[in-house]
Amino acid sequence: MDIAVATRPVQPDDEARFLRLWPRLSTETRYRRFHSPVHRLPMSLVHHLVQVDHDAREAVVALVGGEVVGVARYDRSPTDPSSAEFAIVVEDDWQNVGLGRQLLAELTRLAARRGVRELTATVQADNERMVWLIRRLLPDATFRVDAGIYTVHSPIGPPARTDSPSLVPAGR
Repeated sequence: MDIAVATRPVQPDDEARFLRLWPRLSTETRYRRFHSPVHRLPMSLVHHLVQVDHDAREAVVALVGGEVVGVARYDRSPTDPSSAEFAIVVEDDWQNVGLGRQLLAELTRLAARRGVRELTATVQADNERMVWLIRRLLPDATFRVDAGIYTVHSPIGPPARTDSPSLVPAGR
């Protein structure tokens, strides 16, 4: 089942929404996102997550009833701005309805428009949902496994043109 949810770029006033999202994430979802058992969300991390420049660092949030239920983000490589690492987290109650797919598609479009040509990620090899999502939306992705962790690299093309050339009637 796919449900379309409103998305928008993260804003500094989303801090409180991120703090309210945290207790709605299961221990497993937190572990999958941060690759370690994070029990508490430090304010310094919350500030970092919402303070983005919408170019080198971007985040897109999914909102339901004014609350953040999912986040997709990228951070460009400091040594290669055409490459960016991405991550996604979706609240447990909103998993398996297409929200991760919607967020990753939106993030990929934004990254491509801003000149990112490769997305990277680290994903636990047994995180079947995330691996499936990447394989579905980034079919050219390569997966290298080491100690149960995939390092993912995926090329992304330039954005599809959505504007059409102006039509000028003949004779003008």
